[in-house]
Amino acid sequence: MKQILVATDFSVCASNAMEYALHLAKKLDRTVAVVHAIGANEGVENNILNAFYIKEYQESKKGALSKWISTFTDKEEFRGVTVQTVCEVGSVSGVISKYVSENPVEILVMGMVGSSGITDIFGSNVHTMISKALLPTLIVPIGTKFEKTPVITLATDFETKISEQDVAGLTGLVQGIDDNRLQVLNVIEGNAWRSNEKGEQELRQLFNEIALSFVYISEESAGEGILNFISSNNTSILCLVKHHHNIIYRIFNSSTVNKVLSKSIKAILVLHA
Repeated sequence: MKQILVATDFSVCASNAMEYALHLAKKLDRTVAVVHAIGANEGVENNILNAFYIKEYQESKKGALSKWISTFTDKEEFRGVTVQTVCEVGSVSGVISKYVSENPVEILVMGMVGSSGITDIFGSNVHTMISKALLPTLIVPIGTKFEKTPVITLATDFETKISEQDVAGLTGLVQGIDDNRLQVLNVIEGNAWRSNEKGEQELRQLFNEIALSFVYISEESAGEGILNFISSNNTSILCLVKHHHNIIYRIFNSSTVNKVLSKSIKAILVLHA
């Protein structure tokens, strides 16, 4: 069965992401795998010559992970969701990448600490995984809660193509938690409104199993246009396509992000070209 993978450091931020992932798994009928990476030097400093205590420390972390998970799985609303644990020594990105390469992970879920930009979310681990993990990555801000009838919006420039794996992942997400609809947003920088019939046709062919509706707006900046749109319209999950230094980087590095996300916190699904 396809899995939703959640990264945790036992923080409040990770707890919020875990709860969101469990709701998502229940809606999509998926299992959840929770990964915790033990740093290579953890437990070493005071026991550098004593392998027994290092091993004992690592076992204690595995026990802490199981105990942490039980705080969620003991809740009545999540008792039908299968959850497994992954606790290994290594970097967060290394442990996650290894697990993804060996298991049928459909979506990676990670928490966002605040709204001050991509360099301030879950340390640098989210930024690293967006670059390394070529699968849909859902970033969940700490104030975001799962909505029973979420609205999913894909922001596109009609030029950046989406990978086949991410098309399948987004299609499954839309079919599982929505009524088979995907809202597509195109921001035209500094120009009058105009439609892109060719781009629409290509996206309809790409997402041929779901219904697409298209929204066009004109703004001086595409990044600010997207953020302004989600702050004034009903969007639960904003989908962005990562491709070199395209719009996703401009959005996260924009000064507008603090103002908008503090008023309208959304989950962000990063797709890959």
